[in-house]
Order: sequence, then C-alpha cells, then structure tokens
Amino acid sequence: MCGIVAYVGSKQCANLMLEGLKRLEYRGYDSAGIATIDQGKITVVKTVGRVANLEDKLEQVGGIRGSIGMCHTRWATHGGVTDPNAHPHTDDKSGICLIHNGIIENYVALKTYLEEKGHKFKSQTDTEVLAMLIGELYDGDLEAAVQAALREVTGAYGIVVMCEKEPDTLVAARKGSPLMVGVGDGEFVIASDGSAIIAHTSHAFTLEDYQVVKVTPKGFRTSTIHNVPVTPKVQQLEIELEQIELGSFSHFMQKEIFEQPKALRNTLRGRTDAREGKIVLGGVSNFAKQLTATRRIVLTGQGTALHAATIGEYLIEDLARIYSVAEYGSEFRYRNPIIEENTLVIAVSQSGETADTLAALIEAKERGALALGVVNVVGSSIARETDAGVYLRVGPEIGVASTKAFTGQVAVLTLLGLYLARRRHMSGDECSDLIRELEQIPDKMERILEHDAKVRKVTEKYVDRENWLFLGRGYNYPTALEGALKLKEISYIHAEGMPAAEMKHGPIALINDGMPAVFIANKGRQYEKVISNIQEVKSRGGRIIAVATEGDEHIKKMADDVFYIPDVPECLSPMLAVVPLQLMAYHAAVIRGHDVDKPRNLAKSVTVE
Repeated sequence: MCGIVAYVGSKQCANLMLEGLKRLEYRGYDSAGIATIDQGKITVVKTVGRVANLEDKLEQVGGIRGSIGMCHTRWATHGGVTDPNAHPHTDDKSGICLIHNGIIENYVALKTYLEEKGHKFKSQTDTEVLAMLIGELYDGDLEAAVQAALREVTGAYGIVVMCEKEPDTLVAARKGSPLMVGVGDGEFVIASDGSAIIAHTSHAFTLEDYQVVKVTPKGFRTSTIHNVPVTPKVQQLEIELEQIELGSFSHFMQKEIFEQPKALRNTLRGRTDAREGKIVLGGVSNFAKQLTATRRIVLTGQGTALHAATIGEYLIEDLARIYSVAEYGSEFRYRNPIIEENTLVIAVSQSGETADTLAALIEAKERGALALGVVNVVGSSIARETDAGVYLRVGPEIGVASTKAFTGQVAVLTLLGLYLARRRHMSGDECSDLIRELEQIPDKMERILEHDAKVRKVTEKYVDRENWLFLGRGYNYPTALEGALKLKEISYIHAEGMPAAEMKHGPIALINDGMPAVFIANKGRQYEKVISNIQEVKSRGGRIIAVATEGDEHIKKMADDVFYIPDVPECLSPMLAVVPLQLMAYHAAVIRGHDVDKPRNLAKSVTVE
C-alpha cells in the first residue's frame, strides 16, 4: 500500500528520504509528498503523480532543508487524487505534521467533534482528521498527544508525526499497517519497508500493534498507546541492497521471473532429503502430532496467493488425502465459517500484511483452528500471528505483479503436502521419487526461460486483442487463473481464467474469430479432455496458444502456437506451466507501453480492506 519514509539525525534529509521513497514505489501510489522542519518551521511540498513529479516541484520551489523530516506515497482511499489530499497533512493549531498508511474508520465522528471545536479542514481525508486530533490534544508533549489520540481511534494505521515545537523529535505508531525503525549511529530511519532503510543501516526493529516510538538523534523510547514501556528487539535486516536493484534487467518483474530458479533453490534448500524420503520443516516441527491429526485444511489468501492456495488444495488432497479447501480471506471472515476440531488454517501471503488474509486467520484462530503461515517477509503480521509457519525465502519481490513469490508459495505448499503425506500414508520410496522430481524443478525452469524470445514473438501476434481466455484442468486450472491475472494486471487486457470444462457452460459464447485462448495442455490425467476443449474453441475461430509437455507433437496439429515445458509429475507442473504465462504477460505490457512494475490502481501489499 502507501509508502512511508522518515528521518531524524544530523544529515540534510530531503534527498536521503526521496531515495528511500523511490525504493517503495513498487507498493503502488497516486501522489507523493515531503515535509521537513528547518529553523523551527515545517515546510510541506506535495503533488499528484510519481516521485519524479515531486522532485520537479521541489526544484521549482528551490528545494527543502532540514535534518528531520518525512515523506510519503499515497494510494487513495478517502478523497480523490488531488494535491490537498496528498500527504503529509498538518493541523491548524499546534504545528503538527503527519503521514499515515491505513484507514481511520471512525473519522466521521472525530471530524464532527473537531469541527465543533472550530477546526477547519482542507482535505477530504481521514488522515487530516488524525493530524487535527493530535493537535487538539497537544500540550507540550508530542508522544503523549499521539498516544492519547490513538486511544480514540478505530481502524488501521502506520503513522509518523512531528511538531514544530519539538523540532528534533519523530513519533511513530502502528496498528495493522507495517512500520519499522532503522537504528543508525546518531540517526534513525522510519519506514514501511526495510528496502527504504537498508542503504543507511542494517539494524532495525519492527513496531508491534498498538506500539508507539519516540525518536530523537540521541535515542528512542518505545511504549504502548497506554504509555506502558516495551523493549523492542533490534535485529539485522535480511535483505541486501543488490537484491532491490535492477542490475542488468529492464524491470523488476522481468528480473524476478528470471530469478525464480535461484529463488526456488533457496526455498528448497535444507528442507528436502531424497535419500531418506523426508521433508524437514523446522518452522512446523513442534506441531507435528497436531498436523498429522488434521482432518480438514482451509487455505486462505487473496489474488495470486489464493491461486497458489488453490493449487495447495489440490496437492494436499491428492498427496496427503486430507479434505482441503481454498477460500478468499475477504469472504471467510464475514461468513459464519465452520471450524471443527483438528482444523488447520494456512494463510498464504507474500508480504504477510494482507489485511483480508490476516483478518481471516485471526477469525479462524479465535474459533480454535491451528494456524500456519506461508509468507515471504520475516516478522510480518501474519508470521507473528500464526502458531507456526514456513517462510518462502525467495528474496524481496519489488514488482507489483507477483511471480517468484507465487512459485515459492506453490513450492512450500508442495513441501507441506509431502510432509503430511509421509506422516500419514505415503511410502518412503514414493516420497523420495517426488522429492527428486521437485529438486529438479529449478533446472527445468531455466530451460523454459531460455525460450523468452519465442514467447515475446508469439505475444506480438496477439497483443492487440482485448479479450483472452486461459483454460486448464486439475492442477492447472489455478495456473490458468494466475495466467489471466498476470495479463490483466500489467497489460490491462481483459482476460478470464477458468476450468476448461466450464467453457461450454456459458463462456463459449464469447469466442469469436481470432480470440486468443491459452490452454495449459501438459500430459496428465485429463490431457484427452483438454484436447477436446481445444477442438471446441478452434472450431469456433479461436486462436490456440498451448502450454504442452516436451515431445508432444500431436498438439501442434491443433494449436497455432506452442510453448513447451519439461515433463514432470502432474502435481509439480504448475511451477513450470506458469513461467511462459508470466513471460507473455510481461512482454504484452512492454509492447503496449505500460509501466510494468507499477500498474495503475494496484498496490503491492493491500493493508486495508
């Protein structure tokens, strides 16, 4: 979602903060702003558009000075995309300046109260209401005013606040929206993501929900919103600067597609033992008996993570013979879900901060479920809320359209499926065979990536078509969903994914002459059925793009274009079948001239409902 960077120390901080803000551009936003305190006065500059627009505006006004400040990229929730609605926001009384991620749910009541007190508002945002409330409560102690204001607030927030009357102090707080504090030598960087901190310090701590930190160049104090002192754990950041830089690639999405073989090797490293037919998952080992006794599994996620979860549903049922179901997190929490004894809930998320998934997880835990997390970001909200979990270990993912996190999620769910299967009924030899096949996936993925130029050439033939179908069966029905999502996310082409058999029950009416239909037609239990579905589309004028198993010459007679993937057991095929679909989406976006890494209206981490 929105990006936060703030600094206090001895350096002129404007350029430092803007560089950090650029590292957060992948999160998705529509306006940007910056504020500093210099000689006891706050200066605010903000504008709609990209950080580059903000830099142009700063140049027009002659720059901005100060060794304490904050900057922000906003993804609009309350109020349109306008300069007045951009952050930072100030109050009209006490020299308060504030940036905010999240949503203040009771802002209407608070605004009415403040208007009755005589406050005049300049924006349509909930954030300005919080700035005014802090200003109304300010009585010479910024930390106390922030604590008091947050005791009146319902909703989600990650905020940083400064005040002209305390020109060396930042106060930050968090509830439901990630925020971390980088600890340097006489300087501190507060940010919503470690990628904005790592260039300045490798040590940081994460604020927990309902915690407040007061920071000056001399040090920091951490407490709750009720002013109960707490001691944070300062840790070394696990990311490196080179991981969040483009290197020789044109876009982060392109880089992350090509990083997948290496990323999957990291995911699997130390977790597979083919010789013994054994899966080693230290993150869940303390719950082995409970996992073995599981009778029902609910996998929950949103977007790409839900597609990975759906593959996980197929995997776990097939391998471990446990009833499994994948659910939208956003729907799960608002139903009256049935959580029986020995129910396991698996929350799947790249960021570990997805609000809907986190809320579903909490709901399931409150009803007695054992909770596992499959996330990428160490120390994220979901990771902290679960009973146990397995990290993806794929490295930072910057592109908004998830790629390596998806294949990492599928790999981890495969490990979990094998772990459960081996403890319940699967023989050691069968498990060993599947582990050996799984360990070869990264090498086979590299072979697919070698055909990138062919994928681009095929994409060029169809990129002007505005309606596509993605069709698969069994394990690769969710892969079809993911291929369609990738195409529409970044190329803005309308694409629909579905089970291939479902096409006859209505969507076949959409097919007209030249319509691209992407079939995942690798060898498997339903191969002949998929071939029949291909014939149905072809006979109605559709153009067939097939993802098929190497050596399948028969499919060339029906398909207009074929992308081949190496032969693997069917349960492992989604990790390979998705790669040409990712490449096709990437090339479609580039050819159409879109901003691949920052698609319109989207945010990397959706931390509000």
